[in-house]
Amino acid sequence: MTHARTSQQSHDPELRAAARRLARRRFLTGTGAAAALAFAVNLPGTAQAAEFDAARIKEDPFTLGVASGDPMPGSVLLWTRLAPRPYEADSGLPKARITVRWELARDERFRRVVRRGRVTAHPEFHHAVHVEAGGLDPDRTYYFRFRAGSWLSPVGRTRTAPARGARVSELKLAAVSCQAYHDGYFTAYQHLAEEDLDVVLHLGDYLYEYAVTATGGARAYTDRRLPAHFNRETLTLEDYRLRYALYKSDPDLRAAHAAHPFVVTWDDHETENNYAGQDPENDVPPEEFLLRRAAAYRAYWENQPLRAPQRPTGPDMRLYRRLQFGRLAQFDILDTRQYRSNQAYGDGWKVPGPESEDPTRTMTGAAQERWLIDGWRQSRALWNVVPQQVTFAQRRDVPRPDFKLSMDSWDGYPASRKRVLDGAASAGVDNLMVLTGDVHVGYGFDLKADFDDPASRTVGTEIVATSISSGKDGADKPSNWDNFTRANPHMKFYNGRRGYVKVTLGTERARADFRTVSGVTKPGAPITTAASFVTEVGDQGLKPA
Repeated sequence: MTHARTSQQSHDPELRAAARRLARRRFLTGTGAAAALAFAVNLPGTAQAAEFDAARIKEDPFTLGVASGDPMPGSVLLWTRLAPRPYEADSGLPKARITVRWELARDERFRRVVRRGRVTAHPEFHHAVHVEAGGLDPDRTYYFRFRAGSWLSPVGRTRTAPARGARVSELKLAAVSCQAYHDGYFTAYQHLAEEDLDVVLHLGDYLYEYAVTATGGARAYTDRRLPAHFNRETLTLEDYRLRYALYKSDPDLRAAHAAHPFVVTWDDHETENNYAGQDPENDVPPEEFLLRRAAAYRAYWENQPLRAPQRPTGPDMRLYRRLQFGRLAQFDILDTRQYRSNQAYGDGWKVPGPESEDPTRTMTGAAQERWLIDGWRQSRALWNVVPQQVTFAQRRDVPRPDFKLSMDSWDGYPASRKRVLDGAASAGVDNLMVLTGDVHVGYGFDLKADFDDPASRTVGTEIVATSISSGKDGADKPSNWDNFTRANPHMKFYNGRRGYVKVTLGTERARADFRTVSGVTKPGAPITTAASFVTEVGDQGLKPA
């Protein structure tokens, strides 16, 4: 895709100069030592902003709702962003600090408030608020809200994780991914908000960089027109910030965030389609792409319920992290985009060969791979769950010897996949579950010790969540359904409708319910369960429930 640039779509000159120095340094040394350069400006404290009295805010500043995330036994992250006019670049606020009050209670009416405080919404972070509410009881539901001047936010519901050594009998989660605004309504989120869940895992493509027309693409609005600045690809920090405002103004997405804590990770479209590490999809100068990546990462952190360690430094952001839910489950959330080798053979579906099978290729980078395997060795959890982005299991396109594989998925990085599976085996991981997004369909896979030998041992399962809206309405059986199911005997389920997957982890088995809606190009579709599977503790493999 080519990038049509306008005068409104240019990076600040100081950022462009910093990124050019950073790109040269990285090219010469292969290190990230100068990573702080690109966005060292425009941070709180570098130039103290004036304070604006929240009582002077004349319009509702909580148009983007509230959210919570990354639950721990004694704390949870609370989020909101002040935006009285979310579709304007400044969100209708001055470049000034604003004090926001917050409170957290055990009941929806806030009769039993257990924590309250004040936090500054900085203009440098687009008046986003991240509150790490601590001192909480483990495994408990709480309710939270924010206040700015006389304005009160919607109420959010959240839940802390069980104590680390607690014996937990059940954990209910949902996995979601891929929500292209221009492809349809977020109807699945309306239903997800009503589910009984402990946590939601978002596996990437929270937003798309592609243009959104005045009528919202496939949404085909007749009651509104979106501003023209959405009808172009995102490149700058302002572009990405505005695009998050568009997405977060969706009432179904706001409802889901208000109902459940989210654990988020990105894929490619939060920055650019199919980028790999420092390599962009298109042939642009390295400093241009690093600027874009820094802008995308900054806007991502500003608009997600992420803790302080995840705050980016220039074009670098430590997103991989570990969460534990008692002795029942450990979640190792991966980033398979920022550190990967470039796709082999120019990307796409290709016949595998020496380039894709090069043993030095990596999906995770060496540091993240070590962190994952070391974490497994120390894990005492019954279930070891890996939320990540792209299809992990082998996926041949046809049941013939001349099959092709996706070079963007783990099939394009088989040596990296083998190191991960060997690491799980050496760590004694008996109940491995990989959670995946990206492909806009629901899959259920058995993970095999040797994918080329269907009789080899099943070492885990992979549950692939379909998209919320990407791909428009979809179909129960996509056109390649017959070829895929015949070519991949370890594929136990394949459905192309929109929706999400609900996973219940228990002490004897895990259950996956593939929840789908009939369409997204018109609002209001009902939800149904397309299929349900279980995998037994100590006897991995998907079986119909």
